[in-house]
Amino acid sequence: MELKNRYEIVSFVQAVSCNPNGDPDMDNRPRIDEETGKAFMTDVSIKSRIRGYVDGTKPGETSTNDKGEDNGFDILIRHGESLNRDIAEAVLDGVEDKKIKEPKNFKNTTGGVKAAREFILKKYWDARVFGAVLSTGLNAGQINGPVQFEFAESVDQVTPEVVGITRKAFAVPRGESETKFGTLQEYDDWTKNLPEDKKRGMGDKKIIPYALFQVNASVSAGLAKNTGMTEEDFQLLIRAWAQMYDYNISASKMGMAVLLPIFVFKHVGTQEISDNSDEKARKQNASEALLGCAPVYQIFELLSAKKKEGVDVPRDYHDYDVIFHKSKLPKGITVGVANYLGEIDWNIDWDSGNEKFGWIKAD
Repeated sequence: MELKNRYEIVSFVQAVSCNPNGDPDMDNRPRIDEETGKAFMTDVSIKSRIRGYVDGTKPGETSTNDKGEDNGFDILIRHGESLNRDIAEAVLDGVEDKKIKEPKNFKNTTGGVKAAREFILKKYWDARVFGAVLSTGLNAGQINGPVQFEFAESVDQVTPEVVGITRKAFAVPRGESETKFGTLQEYDDWTKNLPEDKKRGMGDKKIIPYALFQVNASVSAGLAKNTGMTEEDFQLLIRAWAQMYDYNISASKMGMAVLLPIFVFKHVGTQEISDNSDEKARKQNASEALLGCAPVYQIFELLSAKKKEGVDVPRDYHDYDVIFHKSKLPKGITVGVANYLGEIDWNIDWDSGNEKFGWIKAD
């Protein structure tokens, strides 16, 4: 089904004794804002985790859109895969002999670029959702993705640490060439002559002891019309968001957790609609639902977190007071909360207690 509403999505992510997002320019140390001392995660790192979930759980599957066409759930941006090869496949899909005899002189037509772009959008879930630049090598155009994340910043300052570790197995030291070993016996002889203190390896882990992040994303229904992103694609996004750290586990990310619930803000329009509502009111609501009823930043400010009184060094999300400022919810926007399966509950009695949203309070 076509996506007809703008959404904002907010969740909190906890990092315990791990590296939320290493910086390759800083020996993979956690990314830190040098001015504030707060940790941050890039939008790219978050989308990478979501892609990994979809890539692992939906291989080879398709869904049917409103036009009766099949949309695939393949992933375009994958580790170790050639983007140029995928673009070439899309471009050549419209070429009769499926071959480019002179690649350096090949010029795709305007119609060919459009057709290649459509090929990519139908095949790849992440292209429909996050967009893609498809002009490296052969040209399949560009896709402005409807789903975009902010950099996620920790609520408080963090103190990065480098923790030394020992590897019981050992390897040929850096600077020494393995080519000096011609046989397995030579490996064994070299090992026998090593002192015991050399028969181990040393390393380190770059971590932060604790951080709580607010993760924000916005979904443009207008751009979704251009990419063909559907409601099913949106539901998969929420499910992948909820489970991304549990699915894509790694040693450096153990301790990362998406804290439920995920808040989903849906723009529905400011006009009261009834059976007797005129067509003008319905059209206004449809327009506002598509374009939004409030600025994005106002939606993200509806949730706030601060350390509880008496807590100097937080080490758990229960050390924070997290507030949903429902009294400031702009007109024309409804809010729901998503669970671990990505299912969204839109019918919440916020005044009846906090059984639906656990550790988060509403004012």
